[in-house]
Amino acid sequence: MRTITFENVRDFDLTHIFECGQCFRWVPADDGTDDYIGAAGRNAARISYDPAVNELKITSTDGDEAFWRQYFDLETDYSFLKAELVNSDPKLADAVNYGCGIRILNQDLFETVISFIVSQNNNIPRIRKNIESLCCKYGDLIGDAFGREWYAFPRPEVLAAADEDDLAALKLGYRAGYIKAASERFVHDCRCGSLPETRDDILSYRGVGPKVADCIMLFGLRCTEAFPVDTWVRHIMNDMYGFDEGDRKEMELFAKKRFGVLAGYAQQYLFYYYRDKGR
Repeated sequence: MRTITFENVRDFDLTHIFECGQCFRWVPADDGTDDYIGAAGRNAARISYDPAVNELKITSTDGDEAFWRQYFDLETDYSFLKAELVNSDPKLADAVNYGCGIRILNQDLFETVISFIVSQNNNIPRIRKNIESLCCKYGDLIGDAFGREWYAFPRPEVLAAADEDDLAALKLGYRAGYIKAASERFVHDCRCGSLPETRDDILSYRGVGPKVADCIMLFGLRCTEAFPVDTWVRHIMNDMYGFDEGDRKEMELFAKKRFGVLAGYAQQYLFYYYRDKGR
């Protein structure tokens, strides 16, 4: 176990980051603190942040400073991004202020593909349970830390070889077939040196629709032009801009034109604000 400390970390809030719908393996520590525990890559970690002194502290089983710096996107100037978004559209001010500590994590592509397939027609508590069940059954053991046993996210070849009935037994429902097919495809693409890079590549995976594809583009491929449109975003775009809630394509075109390469950041601030406020 090692502890890494980052100083002068601003525009950062653990709740904003871990509760904005971009990841599913982090949960609040149950000891009355504001810390979170979870896993990233082959690491289990406890994350704490002190806003009074802008100090981020990571106690983990592994992972060096470079890994965590990249994972939390610490090199990006979010103050600049937020100012640019509000300048492009002052209507975003309330949402940007409310979720001011959001940062888009640099997550593993395969984990993102499978996680967002699991997320389809699902709620966050169940998504977390489904993913932890996958990790416990098929992931490599990380070890004991923070009062429990941790497993890494399964490797693509392991899920590709899994029996679909065994996957379904983890209460994944119809998603079991999609998970196996996506894993097989990912392994094939790896061997051919042609991992998915574009939205069309992602959409060609079995069971992946536009919303899931855009989530994978944003959170797995760091394509910050992506603007995932789910039920909440449809409501947001209707409420703020008057779009018909069924007109997803026009919403995407509007976001691309209005926000450009910052569209994904705009989506995160709006999604977190509206969902958390229950608007």
